Amino acid sequence: MSNLLTPTILKQLCAKYNLSPSKKYGQNFLVSETPIKQMISAAELDKEDTVLEIGPGFGILTFALAEKAGKVIAFEIEKKLEKYWEEKIKEHNNIEIIWGNAIKQITSYELRFTSYKVIANLPYQITSHVLRTLLELENKPQKIVVMVQKEVAERICASPGDMSLLAVSVQYYGEPKIIARVSRGNFWPEPKVDSAVLSIKTLKPQHQSKARCGAQHKNIKTFDDDLFFKVVRAGFANKRKQLWRNLSVGLKIDKEKAQKIILEVAGNEKIRAEELSVEQWRGIVENLGSPD
Repeated sequence: MSNLLTPTILKQLCAKYNLSPSKKYGQNFLVSETPIKQMISAAELDKEDTVLEIGPGFGILTFALAEKAGKVIAFEIEKKLEKYWEEKIKEHNNIEIIWGNAIKQITSYELRFTSYKVIANLPYQITSHVLRTLLELENKPQKIVVMVQKEVAERICASPGDMSLLAVSVQYYGEPKIIARVSRGNFWPEPKVDSAVLSIKTLKPQHQSKARCGAQHKNIKTFDDDLFFKVVRAGFANKRKQLWRNLSVGLKIDKEKAQKIILEVAGNEKIRAEELSVEQWRGIVENLGSPD
């Protein structure tokens, strides 16, 4: 087991590099080997893989990734760790550190690769933003494996009846699955909530004309992403109201039209947004056409 998994060693490193684990950056270091093995197993890595990591810290996950993957590119915002990584990359020639905000930087790197995977222990406060950025990229990662807050992972993997805008957003682009639940005791400093390893296998949409498509497969679209999310955001605008009301108000369409489409797609004109599957949302968008 790496000595980086020992809180005593981590405290010594923090002192050496004048680093105090930051709540702002969500710096909670893994001190257990099991979640790392679970993340690597879920990613199905081999020496042909390029991995992008967000927030390597002292490299607890990074070094484990480097043993399995061909190349690891890690985005780190904490400049105090520059000297640390200058030494470490001399020992690991397949690790590259990119300094700066990962969300801003990653869009300039994704087109460099034919395929790649993203693996990271994500700071809780940027989880939704990071996932949205990754899933909206032109060249999406083949797979995303991330450590996130347990409640967020459960929301993302929700079924119709408990859907949210976040769940629809992720499930529209990929197939999420909770690999393991990770208690707060696996981290230092210990966070106030438990975590989970979340795997997302991304889908590669194929655009076809409506006339040619006929029945829709979940990978085939006749509308663009902006339209889809315009409709979904309108649908979730007021969770207490029935879906047809939200769509009528938010999209400025006739209520009878909204009710008819919802009835055709969902079989119940009184349904609420959280009760719809992603496929039903696709059906509603298809039938609505392009709202003003």
